[in-house]
Amino acid sequence: MQSEHAGYPARAGATQGALVLGKPEVNYSEADESFAELIKTKCLDERIASRPSVARAFESALEGALATAYGIQTNNVHARESATTTAHLFLQRSLYRINRLKLFWYDDLSNYDNERSSYLRAVRDRIEAAWQDWELAQLEVEALRREDVREALLRRAAEDVSPAPSAGGLYFQHEVGEVGYRRLLAIASLDGLVEASQLSRTLGGVSNDIHSVMTRLLVEEYGGGKPQRKHSTFFIVMLTELGMSTAPEAYFDLVPWEVLAAINHSFLLSERKRFYLRYVGGLLHTESTVPAAFENYRVAAERLGMSEAARGYWELHIREDERHGRWMLHDVALPLAAKYPGEACEIVFGYDQQKFMSDRAGASVERAARAAERAAAQTEVVGEGRCDCQ
Repeated sequence: MQSEHAGYPARAGATQGALVLGKPEVNYSEADESFAELIKTKCLDERIASRPSVARAFESALEGALATAYGIQTNNVHARESATTTAHLFLQRSLYRINRLKLFWYDDLSNYDNERSSYLRAVRDRIEAAWQDWELAQLEVEALRREDVREALLRRAAEDVSPAPSAGGLYFQHEVGEVGYRRLLAIASLDGLVEASQLSRTLGGVSNDIHSVMTRLLVEEYGGGKPQRKHSTFFIVMLTELGMSTAPEAYFDLVPWEVLAAINHSFLLSERKRFYLRYVGGLLHTESTVPAAFENYRVAAERLGMSEAARGYWELHIREDERHGRWMLHDVALPLAAKYPGEACEIVFGYDQQKFMSDRAGASVERAARAAERAAAQTEVVGEGRCDCQ
């Protein structure tokens, strides 16, 4: 992976990805590449035990990023924002690289040699501990404990099924051009091409009515076992029409940290059965809000002249997720709240946390689309002004 494409902002007078805030420079771009290779190292735990120096550069970057993203104090607001954005990106990319080993990508089997590495587990736990504490501070958790869970879930779902148009939604409906739309698809492809994979990790265990509903949801996401009906197959049609790569993770380097955080959060909740109620709350939010969000993208695709087939992914989700949202509310979330009255507030917490993280991710996608359009416009202007005379 080339560092110039790794999404790290360049600064004049500094190595790309390097931060200088009264501390030694940390080149996150190089550390990211180093970690990507480290994960592939044969017998990683034994190698690090015998030669700790092989992980030294990554460890140094990790320490700096954790302090910068979740604990740095500086009076320079611009420097702080730039530093934290870069640190967040490095941490979420590192966490994603570990989490993706939990899914099978039908690639070289040697890529999974370190899937149960104690070193990688320790890195994951170290990032998650600091990150989740930081995320927790973004919400008024105690206030959620005082809400009536049933009323809170019914109200939230009703509001989010038909929300008022947002500035970001209106941008995609009326303004985004093909360049920005392509950036949207590039970012969305990271999750869209491995649809519902985290949901599949929650289905082990005793069968019951709630489990059956979750299984039906997963089966529909996977097209009932028919490849041509899989949701990701519809996503591939969109990419293909625009001449974009359909390989999983092809556009990983374009994905903002906010989007990676939402994906990593889903990995965490689906992996920890103690967080099952939070996972259900988050999934309820997703299924309730997707129809309105995807309607913005469908309108954009239609306005830009995309074919009916290339709009199929948005239309399929709009149609099916309206039904999935009702399933999640009435057949999963509310029954679980009745079954676990002492912990039911965790469903509301999961819903609100997913809403916060999804809104944050959506805003980052809008910014990325706008930035891509600005860059394309500037390139066009420069091209028009270039003199080719000899």
